[in-house]
Amino acid sequence: MQKLMKLTAALAAMAIPVQAVAQECTNDVWNKVMERGKLVAGVKADYKPWGYRDTDGSIVGMEVDLVADVAAKMGVDYELVPVVGSNRLAFLEQGQIDMFIATMTDLHDRRKIVGIPSPNYYSSGTNILSPKALGFKEWVQLRDKPVCAVQGAFFNKLIEERYGANIVAFQGTAEAKQALRDKKCVAFAFDDSGLMSTLATGDWEDFEMPLPTEDAASWGLAVPKAEENCIFGRFMSGMQYYWHREGRLIALEDKWGIRQTAYLAEQAEKFKDHLPAE
Repeated sequence: MQKLMKLTAALAAMAIPVQAVAQECTNDVWNKVMERGKLVAGVKADYKPWGYRDTDGSIVGMEVDLVADVAAKMGVDYELVPVVGSNRLAFLEQGQIDMFIATMTDLHDRRKIVGIPSPNYYSSGTNILSPKALGFKEWVQLRDKPVCAVQGAFFNKLIEERYGANIVAFQGTAEAKQALRDKKCVAFAFDDSGLMSTLATGDWEDFEMPLPTEDAASWGLAVPKAEENCIFGRFMSGMQYYWHREGRLIALEDKWGIRQTAYLAEQAEKFKDHLPAE
């Protein structure tokens, strides 16, 4: 009997943290989405082909397809809210959106503000788009030169500190690229994946992505911080695992004309079913 009492006490002590976590999970946003029957998601509207305006004004792209997939698995409709790097965290914190999938690099300071469930769904590094005539070959050649960028990009500060470039930040990619065309800067610093997509359009024949890519980092989607380890966050972890295992992300790269990334191939191999099909 004494042994049984000790075992019961030990199990009860072990259960306290679990119970405390359960009590903290109010799942307010998840419940609101299910009751509303609609997921309100933030996406980019200026970052082709991950999220951009189609000719009819609707927002389309790879990440829009991911939002649609999330909503379908939840059994709800979805509404898209355009966000940019400078406001996506605030929109989620303020409850204007329920979550976002918006080309966000997963960083420690961002994890303090929003929930970023793992595994991450994409990856990219930093490079520049610049006129071929300038002949840039090394990052140090940007010293004391104006470089266009997008507000909120984590690499803006790195480029300034490492190479002494003068960052000129704009609210969106369209404005930054237009400034480059208007010769207000010598280069446009951005994710290499986005720059490859820009060059693939054929509208930038006099430009190139000349430098070695730096600071490769994975992208994270976000849910409210309070729901990171609750139903919503765990559900989104499962969705990303599913996207990698089933090759969904690789298929979307192909659909949207994105050069296949080594990151997705590695993740697909990592999460694939270890048992061969019968």
